[in-house]
Amino acid sequence: MSDYETEIETEPTEEFCIPCTGDVVKDDKIRFTEGVFRGSRKNPERLGDRTVEAIVLRDSYGAVKQQHTFTLKVLKSEGCQPLAKDRNVWRKGRNIYRFGTFRKAWKSESCRSPALAEKHDRGDKARAVRDARRERGPDDGNP
Repeated sequence: MSDYETEIETEPTEEFCIPCTGDVVKDDKIRFTEGVFRGSRKNPERLGDRTVEAIVLRDSYGAVKQQHTFTLKVLKSEGCQPLAKDRNVWRKGRNIYRFGTFRKAWKSESCRSPALAEKHDRGDKARAVRDARRERGPDDGNP
């Protein structure tokens, strides 16, 4: 273990007890662990892990690559280079989901269902657009 690494809890806590890997929606309060690196993209040095508790302010799918992206407001952060409380950060879904994601229960879980259905519908539409673009081939003017 390097000087920068610390042991942090990566399992669900009593509050963040509902597994939601792949199913995070706007207004969820989530807990996830991410790697912390320094250096260049070609030659990164892993410093350790950081656990983040945040509320999801917004989510979107990129038009070209259909990458799911979240805007988060940090509620708490611990571990290697913790993030400041109340800071807004942006994370790709694949990074949030990488080591497992847990959420707090909503006061009314039935209110969460429409948000989840809408998110999955947007994802299905984004994948359909991507698949149609792939069928047309690279010579149609798209990047």
